[in-house]
Amino acid sequence: MSFQPTNPGRVLITGGASGLGAAVAEAVRDNGGTPIVLDRDISALSGVTAYEVDVADTAAVTATVQRAVQEAGGLDAVVTAAGIDRCGRLEDVETSEWEKVVQVNLFGTVSTVRAALPALRESRGRVITVASTLALKGVSDATAYCASKFGVLGFSQALAAELKGEVGVTQLIPGGMKTRFFDDRDEQYKPQDDSQLNDPENVANAVLFALAQPAGCEIRELFIAHAEEGSWP
Repeated sequence: MSFQPTNPGRVLITGGASGLGAAVAEAVRDNGGTPIVLDRDISALSGVTAYEVDVADTAAVTATVQRAVQEAGGLDAVVTAAGIDRCGRLEDVETSEWEKVVQVNLFGTVSTVRAALPALRESRGRVITVASTLALKGVSDATAYCASKFGVLGFSQALAAELKGEVGVTQLIPGGMKTRFFDDRDEQYKPQDDSQLNDPENVANAVLFALAQPAGCEIRELFIAHAEEGSWP
């Protein structure tokens, strides 16, 4: 029997204006759900409920999520797809830039989930946090990104234990994807061969699969990558 996605309901997606977040928003909409996008630039969006906010700003995220929940009449899921990177050796990356990576990737994830928890408890909804293959293996010139994504992984596992039976928690570990994530990197840090990058639509379909699980069944971890990517095992 082939998998048939179900209506995922009201899904709040950070970073939903581009990349993986945009693919998730489209998949949610295509399956009858209501995507609710949070992003720092929503100027190119149309036909979708969207709120402009920098997820590095905890107070702003909290207020925005609360407003989104109120205006949507509740919430069924959260997908924390917002993420940035600043490549370079530790001593070469400006302190403010290094800390911004952690603020967006880790603290942005935490503040979004914290603000959404009351609504998710009420709907017995789900959280899908987006980590990375670099949450499993640290590499040179990526101390900020690795630190933030290792943090997301630990946060997700602890959150799953804390919320078991109340709110579902899945940690998503995607490999590299064909998105604009790499655009602002120096040439040496860009993928030299994008043939081994996954289509974000494939990863979005995996998100829908996790959201479609019946009550009492949890997918705790999803690793999804291009078949020829070398980051697993």
